[in-house]
Amino acid sequence: MDVTRLIIVAVGGQGNLLASKVLGEAALLSGVPVRMSEIHGMAQRGGVVESAIVFGNAESTIISNGEADLLVSFEPSETLRALNRCNKKSVVITNLSPLPPFTVTIGRGTYPDLEQAQKLIREKTARLIAFDAVQLATRAGDVMAVNMVLLGALAQTRIIPLSTENVKTAIQTRTKKAFVDINLKAFQLGYEAAEKEN
Repeated sequence: MDVTRLIIVAVGGQGNLLASKVLGEAALLSGVPVRMSEIHGMAQRGGVVESAIVFGNAESTIISNGEADLLVSFEPSETLRALNRCNKKSVVITNLSPLPPFTVTIGRGTYPDLEQAQKLIREKTARLIAFDAVQLATRAGDVMAVNMVLLGALAQTRIIPLSTENVKTAIQTRTKKAFVDINLKAFQLGYEAAEKEN
């Protein structure tokens, strides 16, 4: 089986780890070998949380610079920070709604220009799928469903070897009952947003 390497980056509290668990569960349901690792950073203080997920027969979860087939980012500046993991064939999916770091909030840093960032990403990769995932999560019923919106966009690319149905089943089994309907709606909205980006 071909190996597909996925990096997910987010800011603490955005649901990166739940998204990773959903994908791991969907891989098990699909009979796809999967290896995962997580770098937590300072998640509780709004720091970076990164997950590396490797689908297929790979020896390691380490995804070196230039090796990622896919990069999914919950926050635009984190997309830029992780861009070195990508190559000319990589597909990047990013939320365009900024969550500025503390340094920007207190005036000690500047937030990257989103237009320039998208231009740079397009130059360095094969494809960029970029939209406001926060807006879609809010439409689904909970701003915290950004992770499910981005999973929907990821599933739509069909690059990961998982069926959409198995990802939906994993959402149902991995999320709290009270949030299942919202998460499934968020997933669908993300799927449709990625279709429009084609």
